[in-house]
Amino acid sequence: MIELQTFLDQALQRHSLPGAVAMIGNRQGVIASAASGLSDPCTNRAMSLDNIFQIASMTKIVTSVAAMQLVERDLLSLDEPIDEILPELANPNVIAGIDEDGRVQLKPAQSAITLKHLLTHTSGLGYAFTSAEMANAQGEVAAASIASITSPLVFEPGTDWLYGVSTDWVGRAVEMVSGQSLGSYMDEHILGPLAMHDTGFAVAPHDEGRRVALLSRTSDGFEPFPLEIGGGEAAEFHSGGGGLYSTAADYMRFMRMLLNQGMGEGAQIVGEDSVALMSRNQVGSIRAGAFQSTVPLLSEDFDSFPGMKTDWGLGFLINQNAGPHGRAPGSLSWAGLANCYFWIDPVNDVAGLVLMQFLPFADRAALDLLNGLESAVYHSA
Repeated sequence: MIELQTFLDQALQRHSLPGAVAMIGNRQGVIASAASGLSDPCTNRAMSLDNIFQIASMTKIVTSVAAMQLVERDLLSLDEPIDEILPELANPNVIAGIDEDGRVQLKPAQSAITLKHLLTHTSGLGYAFTSAEMANAQGEVAAASIASITSPLVFEPGTDWLYGVSTDWVGRAVEMVSGQSLGSYMDEHILGPLAMHDTGFAVAPHDEGRRVALLSRTSDGFEPFPLEIGGGEAAEFHSGGGGLYSTAADYMRFMRMLLNQGMGEGAQIVGEDSVALMSRNQVGSIRAGAFQSTVPLLSEDFDSFPGMKTDWGLGFLINQNAGPHGRAPGSLSWAGLANCYFWIDPVNDVAGLVLMQFLPFADRAALDLLNGLESAVYHSA
């Protein structure tokens, strides 16, 4: 197995990156872990394995599991219109164009939005940084507000893939049918049973010293970028699409649960059939998982598998061909805005993650580190 500490130390030095935590596991447990560099360059605080990160969109798969739990209980349906539960999504309009005065032209959507559309990012909703049309239609909205996830659709539901706020609406649906806040529901049904005690939508005051500082790349290196990705205290809702804080060890427990067909820490968190359904292509011939960024400060363009057909299950990217760095066909993966990445390879019984904390997402050096880590895991003696 890879000598992970040596790899991470050398990778950070080679790419001049501030700090990272990496962890590799399988169905039985953690195989290797390492922390390297600094968690806060301003104070010279060293990175440690128990540091807390804003995992941003790595929240999405946790929210997706919450939704599937409720599907199992017949409280949510994958294929029925979601508007009885989320009336804000009833009778959606689709952006038809922009008139000569710059006004957005709309037309009624021909199809209703379903939970499956939301879980697969085929609802027609994007992010302001993945869709200039959506940003234009929204205008100025407060971050982490309901208005920030409310927009006309960019396309008819089920006809294309666009990365965006869909999973925030999944989180709202979980709240509506459970009668709990998303954080409370997750604590009771996912985070607590998996002993993910360092994961939640807020960081306890006594744990603030464990938080990794969010940075932004500049021409001279990195500088502080004090952004609360989930909105912090100003948030109007718990962001199921990007609001969780977590640690490498906590998230590894979650990934190992998925490797074990929904069983974790002695509890069946989600059914084996649900895990199988989540892990299968749910978007047909549509290519998923790649996007172009309209806000370079936040994100570069992203495509994990250029030139390959990639699919989407109910919560994450699926590569149907062998990956260039070792992962098997049928592996599951995704990422978080501040350069946090994970993959789950059921064929080879491998789960891997690397957590960093700087913008923009899909930074070339961060992706090189991720690819090097994956290659080392699969090709080390």
